Amino acid sequence: MKFGIRYCNTGRYVDPVRAVELVQAAEATGFESAWTVEHTVIPHGYQSAYPYTSDGRLPGGEGDFVLPDPQIWMAWVASHTTRIKLATGILILPQHNPVICAKQVATLDYMSKGRVILGIGVGWLKEEFEALGVPFAERGARTEEYIGALRALWTMDRPSFEGRFVKFKDAYMRPKPANGTVPIVIGGHSKAAAARAGRLADGFFPARGASPELLALVRSSAEAAGRDPASIEITASMPDDPTTLPAMAAAGISRVLVPVTGVAGLKRAATGIEGVLSWKDTIEKYAGL
Repeated sequence: MKFGIRYCNTGRYVDPVRAVELVQAAEATGFESAWTVEHTVIPHGYQSAYPYTSDGRLPGGEGDFVLPDPQIWMAWVASHTTRIKLATGILILPQHNPVICAKQVATLDYMSKGRVILGIGVGWLKEEFEALGVPFAERGARTEEYIGALRALWTMDRPSFEGRFVKFKDAYMRPKPANGTVPIVIGGHSKAAAARAGRLADGFFPARGASPELLALVRSSAEAAGRDPASIEITASMPDDPTTLPAMAAAGISRVLVPVTGVAGLKRAATGIEGVLSWKDTIEKYAGL
């Protein structure tokens, strides 16, 4: 089982010095990855329901919610580290031009020597899509098509792709990702997300609980698509009860992410290293790091 930290471009770690301190500490301690989140804008008075809180509102409010662009934040900390993987958990893919996104991700992966994991989701905040001038409808279908376009641009020498939402022909794109492609992880807690991960992705990240039903759907969808279910890496959040880590590993979960909110809540809140080390002690006790 591998361990990462989440969500790193939030809270006190929007500060560039503290961001570097946090990720360097995680790398030195042995954590495998650092995960970020994305919202480009949060329109005031939004009515869309955030799916992970009982009141349907984002934690941290609207105007006071500071959230750096995940790829730029990742590029900053990549330049100060050498081994730790850098992941989006998630990037709202249908809000992005897939050709530009492929270029940006490939460049970051190339410059960081193959350390990028692209976690993606379809998004939930309709008002944000409207502010960006991006259709909210069919965002699931758009996401699936964009995955194909990304992989074509990353893996083909002279990429061509034709779909409903994007098409290009003989479109050279350099640099390529360092390892030939970038792992794509589907984030979400819905049946649609689980099925999409099984059919199309390299991994699945149900941020609020990897239920047996969702994991079974990932596997059955993979089999139906002629894919090996074991090739789809399952990522989950750190459970409230760390004694359940061995059972999670037995269920096929291979990566667990601990929150940086816990990292920050120590006596020296500005120092990421102490928080990371406190999580390391817990993980070593129950699962090994």
